[in-house]
Amino acid sequence: MPVTFKHTALKVLKISGIVIAGILLLLFLLPLVFPGKIASEVKKIANERLDTKLEFSNSKLSFFTHFPSLTVSLDDLSMTGSAPFSNDTLLKAEQVAFGINLKRLIFDNEVKINKLYVSKADINIMVNQKGQANYNIYVAPEDRKEDKKDPNEPEEGTAIKLERIDLEDCNVRYNDRSAKIMVDAKGFNYVGKGDLSEDIFDLRTDAKIDKLDFFYGQTGYLRQKEVQADLITRINTHALSFILQKNELHINKLPLKFTGLFTILRDGYKINIKAASENTTVKDLFSVMPPEYLTWLDETEISGRSDLIFTFKGDYNVAKKLKPNLAFNLKINDGAINYQNAPVPLTDFQMDLNAIMPSLDLEQLLVNLRTLKFKVGDKDYFTAYLHSKGFNEMDVNASIKGALDLAVVDAAIGLNTVDLKGLLKTDIQARGTFSTSKKLFPKTIGGISLRNGWLKTDSYPNPITNITFIANVLNKAGTFKDLIVAVAPASFVFEGNPMYVNATLSDFSDLNYNAKIKGELNVGKIYQVFSQKGLDVTGYAKADLSLKGKQSYATTGQYNKLDNRGTIILKNIKATSELFPKSFFIKEGNFRFQNEKMWFEKFYASYGKSDFDINGYLLNTINYFLESHGTLSGDFSMKSNLINVDEFMALKKGDNTDRNIEVQYAKEDHPKMSGVVIVPKNLNVGLKANVNKVEYNGLVLNKLNGKVGITKGGFYLENTNFDIIDCILGVSATYKDESPTSAHFDAHFTAKDFSVQRAYKEIPMFHDMVSAAEKAEGIISIDYKIRGDLDGNMGPIYESLDGAGTLNLRDVKVKGLKLFDGISSKTGQDGLSNPDMKGIEIKSYIDNNLIHIEPFTFTVASFKPTIKGTTSFDGLLDLRMRLGLPLFGLIGFPITITGTHEDPKIKIFSKTGKKIDDAVYDEKNNKVIRKEKVSKTNEKSK
Repeated sequence: MPVTFKHTALKVLKISGIVIAGILLLLFLLPLVFPGKIASEVKKIANERLDTKLEFSNSKLSFFTHFPSLTVSLDDLSMTGSAPFSNDTLLKAEQVAFGINLKRLIFDNEVKINKLYVSKADINIMVNQKGQANYNIYVAPEDRKEDKKDPNEPEEGTAIKLERIDLEDCNVRYNDRSAKIMVDAKGFNYVGKGDLSEDIFDLRTDAKIDKLDFFYGQTGYLRQKEVQADLITRINTHALSFILQKNELHINKLPLKFTGLFTILRDGYKINIKAASENTTVKDLFSVMPPEYLTWLDETEISGRSDLIFTFKGDYNVAKKLKPNLAFNLKINDGAINYQNAPVPLTDFQMDLNAIMPSLDLEQLLVNLRTLKFKVGDKDYFTAYLHSKGFNEMDVNASIKGALDLAVVDAAIGLNTVDLKGLLKTDIQARGTFSTSKKLFPKTIGGISLRNGWLKTDSYPNPITNITFIANVLNKAGTFKDLIVAVAPASFVFEGNPMYVNATLSDFSDLNYNAKIKGELNVGKIYQVFSQKGLDVTGYAKADLSLKGKQSYATTGQYNKLDNRGTIILKNIKATSELFPKSFFIKEGNFRFQNEKMWFEKFYASYGKSDFDINGYLLNTINYFLESHGTLSGDFSMKSNLINVDEFMALKKGDNTDRNIEVQYAKEDHPKMSGVVIVPKNLNVGLKANVNKVEYNGLVLNKLNGKVGITKGGFYLENTNFDIIDCILGVSATYKDESPTSAHFDAHFTAKDFSVQRAYKEIPMFHDMVSAAEKAEGIISIDYKIRGDLDGNMGPIYESLDGAGTLNLRDVKVKGLKLFDGISSKTGQDGLSNPDMKGIEIKSYIDNNLIHIEPFTFTVASFKPTIKGTTSFDGLLDLRMRLGLPLFGLIGFPITITGTHEDPKIKIFSKTGKKIDDAVYDEKNNKVIRKEKVSKTNEKSK
C-alpha cells in the first residue's frame, strides 16, 4: 500500500510538473507565435478606429505584464484629443495595455481586445464653451459599413468589446467650460468589470481617489477629498439607459448612496437620481469641509446625527422647454461642538433646510430653512428661520434673533486663526416681497448691535479693538420708498487710530443719504489682519467726509441741493482689477469731494513700468457707487514719463492672479499670445495727455500730446500727435476690444516729411504696406485712413484691413529694386533701373489684404512710366505699366508685372496679367491662405 501510494504520488507530481512546465512554456511561446499578427491588428485599431495622433516609445507582448491576461503594452504613450483640441494632449501614460481574447486568438486566429489597462497616466478631458469635447476620438464601426455587401453581416477583424477597464494611479482632470465645472482627481484608481459587448450588462466598479477637487464657476465646493466607490450599474445599450442598482460612495468619512435611472433620449435625457447620506454623524458630515479645517476636526468633540438627501428628477428637452427638478434637504439633530474641553460647549444645534428648484429655474427657487438654532451655555442663544420663493422677485418670511458673547462662542467652536470678543445682539423680522424692478422691500423691523468688540487674527500681532456697531432697519409699508437704515454709530480703533461712521439711508427709490466718515487706517496692516502670511501689501488711508443729498439731485443736475464735502488721502495703495495682469500702485492720491464732483488734486500712480500724474475730477461718483450698472464720467489732464502698452495686454504674465474667467480661459487656450488691452465698460473719461514716451509692440512713440479717453467700452485718440522717426505723426483713432484675443481699430494717420528708410525699418505696418521702400531713400509724407482687426498679440490682421489714402514722394531715389531692374533689362534702357521720383502723389486703397494702386506717372531718363494695379501684403504683384517714350510720352507700349517683389515676372507688349485672389485668414495657425487664379484681363493701358 505505501509503495503503491508513493508510486501514484510521484506519477501525479510528474504529470503536474509536465502540465505546469507546458503552461509556462506556452506563456512564453504564444507571444512569439503571434507577434506580427497582434501588432498589425492593434495598429489597425489605431489607424481605423482612433482619430488622433498616437505616439509611444516601445511595445511588447506578454502574459506577465497583467497576469494572467495576454496583453500588448505600449510604453510612454501620448494621445491628442479630437477637434477642436487636436493640438492638446488627451492622454499621457507611462503604459497602456490591451488585453487579448486568448480563445479567439488560438482557435479563430482573430485579435479581439477585451481588456484595457492604463497605468500612471495624466488624462485631460476638456469641453469648450460651445460644448465641443476632446474625447470623441473613437470612430464607430458604422462609419465604415458602406463597404459591406450585407449590412447585417458582422464586421470582421479587430473589435473592441471590453470586459474590464483598469486605471492605476492616474490623474484625471475634467474641465467643462460649457457647464462651468472643473473636477480634478489625483491618485485615481478604477476597476470596471462587465461584458461590455452585450446589449444589457452590469458594470461593476471599484474606484478610489486620493484627492478630489470639485469647482463650479470659480468656487471650490470639494477640495482634496478622499473618495471610495463601490458601484453596480445596469447598462442598456439599446435604450442608452443606466440603472443605478448598488452605488455606495464615501467622501472622506461621509457615506453616500446613489439610486435611480438615467436614460439618454434622442432630444435630451430622462433622469431620476437620489443621493442620500441618512442617519450619519455630524462629524462624518463635517469631514467634507476644506482640508485646512480637518486638523480642527480631530481636536474637536462633535456629536449629533444628520440626514442629507439630494434628488434630481425629470426630463430634459430644449425644444419642449423641459428641465428636471432639483431638490436638497439637510437635517441635523442634537448637534454639539466642544473644542478641546472648552468651559462652555455649543449645544442643542438644530438645522432643517430644504431647497427646491423646479425645472432648474432660479426664479422658482424655494428655500425653506425651518429652523437654525443653537445654545452656548445657559444664556447665549441664536435662532433663525427663512422661507423664500423666487429670486429676482422674492417672497420672504424671515426671522433672526440671538444674543451671543463672542468670546464664549470662540472658545466653544475653537476658531484657531481668529480671536473674537464682544456682545452681539440681533432681532430682525421681515415679511413681504423683494423686487428691485418693482421697488418692493419686505416689511421689516429690527436691528443688530455689537459692543466692546475685539478682533485678532494669527496673521497680525495687534487686534482691532473698541468695535461698536449699531444698525437699525425699519420698513412699515413694504416698498423701497419706506425703507430706512440707520447706522449710528459704527466705530473701531486699530493701531491707535480711531475710525467713525454715522449714516442714515432712507427712501431707496430715490436714495436719501446722510453720512459722516472720519478716521485713518494703515491699509497694509489691516490687510494683514485678514490676509494670509507672506503677502506684502502696504498703504495708508485717511478720510474726513460728509455726504448728504438725494440720488436724483445728481442725475437731474440739481447740484446746488447736494452737500458733499470732505477729503480722502491715499498713500502707497496696491489696487488690482480682473481686467489687467498687473496691479496699480497708488503712490499718493488726494481726493476732495465738492457736491457732484470728486476732485483728483494729487494723484501719482504706477502700473508696471508705466507712471501717471493725474489731475481733474470724476462726476457723480456717489451716484455711480449707488447704482449697480452706472457709468463713471470725468475729465482729467495727465502727465507721464512712460506708458508701456504691452504691459496692459490681457494675457501677459503679471502679479494679479484674480483674473476674469474669460481671460483665464483665453490664457489657457492661447499660451503664446499676449492678448489685447481690455477696456473697462463703465467709464466715460477724457484725458488731455502729455506723455514723454509710449512703448507698443517694439515701437517707441515720443512726446504724445492730445486728447485720449475711454467711452462706451472703447478707447479713442482725438487729434493726437506723436514724435516718431523724427517727424510728427498725427493720429485720430478708436479702439474696442471684442475678446481677450481680438480687437478692432479705426484710425487716420498723417505724417509729413519723414525718412522712408527709417519708416521701413522701424514701423512694422509701413514695412508691410510699402515693401518697395526697402530699396528707397528720401523724404515722403503720408495721409491714410485705415481700419481692421487686431490679433491676440495686438498686431494687425492684414486681410481684415480696409482703407484709403495718399503717399507723397517729395524726393525719393530708388536703387536696386528688382522690379525696375527687370524693366530696364527687358527694354534695354539702363536709365530706367534707378529712378529719381520727385513730387509724386500715389493714391491707393486697401481691401481683403490687397493694395490697389491708382494710376500715377513720373519721369525717368526722358521716359514717362504710368503704373497702376494690385499688390498684396504677402508680396504678390499684378501691376500694369504704360512706358511713355521720349519726348513727351505721347507714344508708349504696355508692360505687365506679375510674380513677387523678390521675383517679378515682366512681359513687354503684354496686357495679360495674373489676378491676385482675396486672402483667407487661418485664425488657428495665424496666417494668410491664398489660392491664386490666372485671369486674362485684356485691359487697355492708360
